[in-house]
Formats: sequence, structure tokens, C-alpha cells
Amino acid sequence: MDLTEYFRIAWDTLRQNKIRSLLTMLGVIIGVMSVAMLVALGEAAQKYVEDQFTGLGSNLILVTPGKQETTGIAPVVAGSFRSLTRKDALQVARRARGIRNVAPVVSGAGGVRYQGLLRDTMVIGATEEWTEVRDLHPRIGRFITRQDVEKNNAVVVLGSTIKEALFGGKNALNEKVTINRRKFNVIGVMEDIGVTFGIDMDTIVFLPLSAGQQMFHGGNDELFQIIITATNPEEVQDAIESIREILTAAHDYIEDFTIVDQATILEAFDRIFDMLRIMLAGLASISLLVGGIGIMNIMLVSVRERTREVGLRKAVGATRWDVGMQFLIESITLSAVGGVIGIFIGYLGTVVLVYFYESFPVSVSAWSVATAFIFSLSVGVFFGVYPALKATSIDPVEALRYE
Repeated sequence: MDLTEYFRIAWDTLRQNKIRSLLTMLGVIIGVMSVAMLVALGEAAQKYVEDQFTGLGSNLILVTPGKQETTGIAPVVAGSFRSLTRKDALQVARRARGIRNVAPVVSGAGGVRYQGLLRDTMVIGATEEWTEVRDLHPRIGRFITRQDVEKNNAVVVLGSTIKEALFGGKNALNEKVTINRRKFNVIGVMEDIGVTFGIDMDTIVFLPLSAGQQMFHGGNDELFQIIITATNPEEVQDAIESIREILTAAHDYIEDFTIVDQATILEAFDRIFDMLRIMLAGLASISLLVGGIGIMNIMLVSVRERTREVGLRKAVGATRWDVGMQFLIESITLSAVGGVIGIFIGYLGTVVLVYFYESFPVSVSAWSVATAFIFSLSVGVFFGVYPALKATSIDPVEALRYE
């Protein structure tokens, strides 16, 4: 008997017991659906993070004060350290190898007030290099210039959302706003940026670096961060070593700062998401295990119910192989059909998620579909072997007497 005939008989048997077959497949359906959806969600989360980092700019190197003492993404500061300064940033800009732009940054919170309207937001003190490092530019007016920083000019560039909240459709250029009790002249409005890592970038306002240091550090030359772009991806590691040498020498040969690049951060996130996917797939596999036990149980019942049929087939010449393969194929068919239904439901689930959360790039990839389907087939094979062996061991004489 060829393989096609095995599947035809298996399909006819399942059709004769539709409700029982559906209930048996339910565990496999839920398990495969869970595997497909959870793997898709894990991939979507990873892609979302990667897109967020890509949106920050390319070939970025971040220098923060404090030495990282444990592995991870954010530095864990140990002991006292010297703050990063604008002088450090200038040294790096002049002497470091393989870099394109250096942008010193300070940040803090502030209230932006205009004619009785007040909006609390993040305030960033920056230099003209910030737009090149982040590849973000004003939609209206201009950004901070070197002269604004050197002269500590009281000028501000508004995020698009802050501009709409305070001015509506009115032109904001050359208007006066108050930030933390100091008046600033509006010189520009940023292009729409959107949300990055949960922060609405359109609600941020930008001051000259010197004004930001005066506002948040009492005029002291201290920085929150230095953002640097390498000339190309191949130059990143050389640039990091060069920056480390320069800053270590400037800090009395004490490495009291942390340097990370985009690739390092993304690798850390990739490891996290790899472990997350394995964990989620493991949890979903529990449903497949339950479904497999259900298949084995129903196949054992089927073997008992069809004892006379097995005896009759053996009496007319069917081999142990024929009988065993028949029950094994029925088990595989149950799990395969359940797998297909589970994949389809998982796909519908991702469509619903995309409908409600358009910004979240969730989709069922080909490899996740293949993985889920292989899992379901494996369940059918693994849990179908014992019932098949049980069927082959039936004695035809005793089977024909079975009632």
C-alpha cells in the first residue's frame, strides 16, 4: 500500500469522527497558534528596537560619565568620577580618529510657558552638531549655532507638538517663551520626529549648550552625554579606542567614563530577545505537549475500538508495517491538520494586532510558520508511535474473537 492510500484512509477515519477529531486537535491548534504568535511578537519587538536605534542615527558612539562595572546596557557607576565637559568634547573632535561629528549634550526637565499656557517637557542643551549627529532638522527657522553657544544667547527651538500646544496655527518664530523663569526667543520649530523608546521627541525643546548648562548645572561645564558619529561602520572600533585614549589622558589616566556604540547595544538586545523567544516558544510548547498526549490517548482508544478491523486486515494479508503505518499516519494527520489551523489562527491574530497597533511591526515570518508546523508534525510522530506499536502487536486470531 502506497503513502497516498495511507493518508486517504486516515482522512476518511477522521471525517467519520469529526467532533472527536476536532477536540483531539484542539491542544495542537492552541500550541501551534501560541508558537506562531509568540515568535512573531518576539521578532516584532526586536525589529521595533532595531528601528528605534536606526532612527537615532548611524554609526553612533555614546560617551557617558561614570565607569560601567557590570555587563548590560546602562552604565552602573562605582565610586566618584569626573564629569564630562565641553572641553572633553572639543578634544575628541580635534584629535580622535575616524569620527565625523561630536555633539555634547545636557538635558533636564522644564516648564515652557507662553501667555498663560504651560507645558512641562524635556529640555536639551545642544550645539549645532546635534542635527548632523541625529539627522534631524528644523522644519521652520533654524537650529542652534556656534555663536548662540559662545554668546549664551537666549534662543530656543521648539518640538512640533510643543509649538502646536502653545501657539496653535500661529507663527511661533520670534515669539518669547519662558523656560524655568528665563525668557527665550523662538528661532525654529523641529520637523515631526515621533516617538523614540517611549519618548515623544516632538515635545522636546532645544537650547544652546551654554544655556542648558546654566539652567541645569549652575553654569558649570558639565555634560549629560557626548554623542559621536564615526565616518563609517568599519571605523567605529578604531574611533572608540582613540576616544578612550584621549579622555583617559584628559582625566588623569583614570577611565571614569563609559563608551558604547550602537552595535554593542543592539547585540545586548539581540541576546535578550533570543532568550525571550526561546522562553516563549518553550511555554507555547507546553500546549503542544498537552495536545500530543491527547492525540496518543485518542489513538489508543481508536486501536481498542478497531481491534476486529486490525485482526481482519492481518487475516487477509496486511503486514505489521501496514497496520503500524496506518495508525501512525492517522496520528500525523491529526497533528498536521491541527498545525495548519493553528498557523492560520495565529496569522489572523497578527492581523488584528497590526490593525490596533499599526506602529508595531508584527507579522508571521516564513521560518516561524515552518517551525510551528514542524513542531506539530513532530508531536504527531512522537505520540503516534506507541499506539502504532500497540496496534501491530494485536494477535489476528484473538482480534477476530474480540467483541
